[in-house]
Amino acid sequence: MVFSQDSLKLLPSHIAFIMDGNRRWAKKKNLPIIDGHKKGAEIIKKIVRKSIKLNIKYLTFYGFSNENWNRSKHEVVQLQSLLKLYLDSETDSFMKNQINFSFIGDIGKFDSLIREKLFNLQKATSSFKKLFFTLALGYGSRGEILGTINKILKKKIRNNITERDISENLMTSHLPEPDLVIRTSGEKRLSNFLLWQIAYSELYFTKTQWPDFDVNRYMIALKNFINRKRRYGGD
Repeated sequence: MVFSQDSLKLLPSHIAFIMDGNRRWAKKKNLPIIDGHKKGAEIIKKIVRKSIKLNIKYLTFYGFSNENWNRSKHEVVQLQSLLKLYLDSETDSFMKNQINFSFIGDIGKFDSLIREKLFNLQKATSSFKKLFFTLALGYGSRGEILGTINKILKKKIRNNITERDISENLMTSHLPEPDLVIRTSGEKRLSNFLLWQIAYSELYFTKTQWPDFDVNRYMIALKNFINRKRRYGGD
């Protein structure tokens, strides 16, 4: 699939992904759960490469929610190991392609080595502007909003808190709001992801599980977005 020059101008600037279906994909194929997560990590790489070619500037991935800590200890350990591997294997690619890496969420429960790698990669790529890659880890939107309000109250900015106050103090204050949210694997819910930020985002749900969400399916989602008319509450 190839977009015309006019269509390219209509592509979203910021896309947020709820990457669902790794475990179900693995179980369906009688594979270890971690294999589904590994294949899912490969899909992220492909999405990033295609987005750079399309000049899409912002990508945010829901990598690990607060609720994911409730999974089995074995799976949580494997996921952290995979995250380490991803950060190590992709550092050169982030540097070479001038990708600005950042993360949002509470990473306090993650392995100390992972925390170090996250901060190091964020610092090393902070000046890059070709593509802004954000990874949500230990993230939950309700907690983010509550923390933001408490942060504002401590600052004692004014008696009345405005929408602008909240937007400017969220973890994502350095990012534009998402134009498009893509959720895979057939579920039609937001799972506590960027609830404030996606108030006017377009939502795209697909039954395709994340490990099968290849570049062609990504292009189909983008075409669907291009064909929509965003009204922002108007006619």
